[in-house]
Amino acid sequence: MGALKYAVVGVVIAVAVVATALVLLLQTPHRAPVQYVGSPSGYEAFVPNGQTINYNGNTDPVGDLILNNGTTIHDVVWDGQYANTIIQNHNQIVQLNNQFVGQTDPINNQQYVPLQDLYVIKGQVPVEQVTINGQTYYVIDANNINPANIAGFYTYQGWVSDFVEAMNTPGTYAAGLPGNSPVYDWANITGTIAYETHLYQHYIRGFFGGDVLVQPNGIIIPYGSGTPSGSALFNFTTPQQSYNPSS
Repeated sequence: MGALKYAVVGVVIAVAVVATALVLLLQTPHRAPVQYVGSPSGYEAFVPNGQTINYNGNTDPVGDLILNNGTTIHDVVWDGQYANTIIQNHNQIVQLNNQFVGQTDPINNQQYVPLQDLYVIKGQVPVEQVTINGQTYYVIDANNINPANIAGFYTYQGWVSDFVEAMNTPGTYAAGLPGNSPVYDWANITGTIAYETHLYQHYIRGFFGGDVLVQPNGIIIPYGSGTPSGSALFNFTTPQQSYNPSS
């Protein structure tokens, strides 16, 4: 009887251990090996969509990842450094859009348009494919990105892909708009965004507007920059020249 008792107890313990292991397995997301996407010399951009997900005990922003070649990866999670900053920045952009979009720009008399924040990464991005509750996500391991290679920007919502393409186009440079720039008077969406980035900077700490990407074909994209502000993107976050549309 004593031997039988110990045998039964042993079986119960073994079953409990297996059951515990199964629970832990079910709670652990299925992961694929980390891959590096994008170009070592290019610029990639994470674009939050306002959704968040609980991952590894953290609340992380969800969005798209635009690669330097224009490819867009959906259902991307930003996990690690700056996750909270991105969530806060995006929420503020959404609030400002709700407040101002549809009102009239007093300079060019056009209606304000929605702006979008994006977070540019210089170089390749470490991404891990993860399945959570049957849904596939692509998780950016932000802690394995040099902080110097990450910077936040905001521009017209409809021009985000164009913004990333422009950054990756040889010959594109960043410039600041003087306070008396005629660009603010342009009665089109370019003039509106130029002034609107100045408007939004008064409400988001660390964000500054009034800059433009000047493309080789002469087309400009107005934008603002903010936090984070990695030093490797200094030429874009702090332009050292002014834009003169007559030049």
